[in-house]
Amino acid sequence: MVLHIWKIIELPSLSRDDLSHKITFELFLFSPKEAKEFMNIAIHKGYLIIESDGQIKISESLALELNKWHEKRKINISKKIKDVNDLNEFGDDSKKNGINKFKILLKALLDKGTINRAVAESDSAYKFRIIDSGQKIIKAEVQGSQKIPYNIDINISEKVIKHNCHDFRTKRAVNKKFCKHLAKLFLLLKIKNADLASYILESITKDINNWNFLA
Repeated sequence: MVLHIWKIIELPSLSRDDLSHKITFELFLFSPKEAKEFMNIAIHKGYLIIESDGQIKISESLALELNKWHEKRKINISKKIKDVNDLNEFGDDSKKNGINKFKILLKALLDKGTINRAVAESDSAYKFRIIDSGQKIIKAEVQGSQKIPYNIDINISEKVIKHNCHDFRTKRAVNKKFCKHLAKLFLLLKIKNADLASYILESITKDINNWNFLA
């Protein structure tokens, strides 16, 4: 909990009163009495250190964990920025030369801003249940904000995409566009099987009028 709080406040140290105020009135974690008890316990266990000037900081071991978290976060952010830039930075010349085929095909099925939301999605929220290269069938689950995961079913022979998130059901399906979940699914599929990912996208875009986007 101490580490979680320090990830949010992002200060090297602060006074006992300031820390109590942040815990109670900004983060809404504890009542004033509970915040005082929490700090006393954390100090007693050595998770929080009182400096000579009365300021409070986290222990060296927690500071090391915090630095590791920041470095990992920087790497993830850089990767996400790169993914967005890679999908956005191509123009007419690349289309004419057949370069970045996957990017072009995927972007044709996205509304503006969808790729940014897709890249921000956690990889661990996606689970492939079936990847059948022969029959060109993809079945996957997406753990969203609800307890029950969303389903994604793609079948080329039947020309059907089924997905049940709110955005897809109410906005994207009727216009035959991908939501962030479908976009992310293909970004992950590209890592597993780039040829299959491009093949499915090309099959959809070339015959979009005969494809059914179903909730």
